[in-house]
This record gives sequence, C-alpha cells and structure tokens, in this order.
Amino acid sequence: MARRIDYFDDPSAPQANSLVPSANAVVVNEAGELLLIHRTDNDNWSLPGGAMEPGESMTDCAVRETFEETGIHVEVTGLIGIYTDPRHVILYTSNNEVRQEFSIVYTARPLGGSPTPSDESREVEWVPPDAIGGLAMHRSMRLRIEHYLTRAGKPHLG
Repeated sequence: MARRIDYFDDPSAPQANSLVPSANAVVVNEAGELLLIHRTDNDNWSLPGGAMEPGESMTDCAVRETFEETGIHVEVTGLIGIYTDPRHVILYTSNNEVRQEFSIVYTARPLGGSPTPSDESREVEWVPPDAIGGLAMHRSMRLRIEHYLTRAGKPHLG
C-alpha cells in the first residue's frame, strides 16, 4: 500500500521535488465537535482536505475534498491560515513525490450528509476538542487545529 510520510524540521527528510496547492477544512457542528478523518495512508487523524484540481478555486477544493473524504457537504465560512513551511515535506511512497507543504485551512459549517469513510479515510468522526489530544496526529495537523481553537479569527500566515 502506498504510504504518506510527513517530515518536519528533520535533517534526514528527502528534498522537496513538488509543490501542490491543497486545502483543509475545520468543520464544526452545532455541538462544537470537529470533523476528523482517520487516514488510510499514514494511520493518523487529520482534518479533511487534499490537493487542488485544475479549474477549481481553493474554497471549491476544500468543499470537494471534505465531501469525498467524509460524506459531509460543507460551506466555507472563514480562514484559519496559510501553511507553507519549507521545513515540512511529505513523501508519497507510490511515486517518490516529495511535496513541500502548501495548504490553506478554512473553517466550514456542515450542510448535510452523514460521516462516511472513503478510500482515504478508514474512520470519520465528530470529535470534541478536549478529546483531540489523545488521537495520533502529525504535529502540522495538530498545529492547524490549535490555531483554530486559540487564535480567535486571526489567521496564521506562514
């Protein structure tokens, strides 16, 4: 199975050979729970999201990727931040692509649907903020969630 391996500030990380714009969504329900996926490619929990496709905007990307990975239809409502740290690279073992991080993270509200796993998500759950700390998660994803929980509308720019 193809794997995704995240490296952050790791001197043994492979050199980036790709830059692909992507979007993530912090989707929050009326109970204040966050929509998270348990990824199939690295066994970590994550916000839904993925790579932008030709012909779509970044907000369209966030909406599409969220639905594809979770079964939940959403509407983008705001911006958490822009994440482009060159110290974070992601190795895709299927083709040895090494992407430099380039992600825009939005807030979104659910419009409908029900949590449904996909090829990219083995589980889809609404998770209370106080339970997130106990989940296996890459530090870059944890940082994005922390920015949502603590920055009160001030976007991260970096």
